[in-house]
Amino acid sequence: MQRHLKIALLLGLLIGLGYPSITFGQIVQMVYTSDAHYGITRKNFKGDTAVNAKIVNAAMIKAINTVPALTLPDDGGIASGKKVTAVDYLIQSGDIANRMEIPYQSAATSWAQFEHDYRYGVTLKDHQHKPAKLLLAPGNHDISNAIGYSKPMNPKTDPTAMVKIYNLMMKPAQPKTNENYNYTTDKVNYSLNIKGIHVIFITLWPDSAERIWMQKDLQKVANTTPVIVFCHDQPTCESKHFTNPVPPYNMTLDNKFENLTAEHYKEGHVAAKNDGATDIEQRGWVAFLRAHPNIKAYFHGNSNWNEFYVYRGPDNDVALNTFRVDSPMKGEYSSKDETKLSFQLISLDAVKQELTVRECLWDTEPTSQLPKVVFGDSKTISLVVKR
Repeated sequence: MQRHLKIALLLGLLIGLGYPSITFGQIVQMVYTSDAHYGITRKNFKGDTAVNAKIVNAAMIKAINTVPALTLPDDGGIASGKKVTAVDYLIQSGDIANRMEIPYQSAATSWAQFEHDYRYGVTLKDHQHKPAKLLLAPGNHDISNAIGYSKPMNPKTDPTAMVKIYNLMMKPAQPKTNENYNYTTDKVNYSLNIKGIHVIFITLWPDSAERIWMQKDLQKVANTTPVIVFCHDQPTCESKHFTNPVPPYNMTLDNKFENLTAEHYKEGHVAAKNDGATDIEQRGWVAFLRAHPNIKAYFHGNSNWNEFYVYRGPDNDVALNTFRVDSPMKGEYSSKDETKLSFQLISLDAVKQELTVRECLWDTEPTSQLPKVVFGDSKTISLVVKR
């Protein structure tokens, strides 16, 4: 009895000193989605045509709200065969507002719709029976709305989504406004520790400038601590997302650059689409991965469908478990076949240092208005850092 009392007092002391609380046997559950694209329409959805993103996203949120009542499949993954019960985090990795190319709506209008659905329409509760925490990263459309684009937009710029994301995630002492927000300096880069797992959120893609921040952040954690990265772009990135390398570095219809990263494009003077178009940029990212082998998983949207794969770099000299998530509006396959619409449920066992990602198909019965989530593919990986 005295031994148990001493352990309890020690745990209380650790918590009082700022250490995270310890709950034995608890699995952290996270719902992950991306590319909400408020402002555009789906060609087909539940028997209707030209369906507004607000209707589609609201339907997905309705389905997400049913996740705690689901029983996980017997797939050998974390908590296999058990009821979900609680969801601790809801993650959305960008393109909240569609780019404001005429005739699409402003970022301010899109953000208001997103906020209504994702902040106030979500009923998920965590393991402490508190509202699930919303974690956001910006996408290329959110950034373009803030800094401008080569094609006409109305208004020409509207940084509302970036400002709101920045204030929610970065929590500055003096919140940013549309008038004083500066994308060059006001990046959405933050991290949190979830039961001993370090989770990083960065702006768009880990380019050379983002890696400076990441390096400083990772210096705060042990090299044996597993690290998970969330951002908008896939590991290969897109050449057009880099900054035009030719002075005065303008975005034009001819060069196709969008000037979204601080890093200038190195492969040429015009953005390209071929697979090798970002090899030089990727090699910088691969070198960073090789220097930080505790980066064990990478989650992204941007080019959207459900895929669990291993990123190996342009020279096949790295192996990073990567998880691509679908979009409710612009999925590569689900935009044509709504029965393939999905989000992901991420289950984290920090004690075993394992991660299971499950595909959650949420519209397999388009004629039904009742949300029904069906589990699809799943993958379990080890987060153990080999010494």
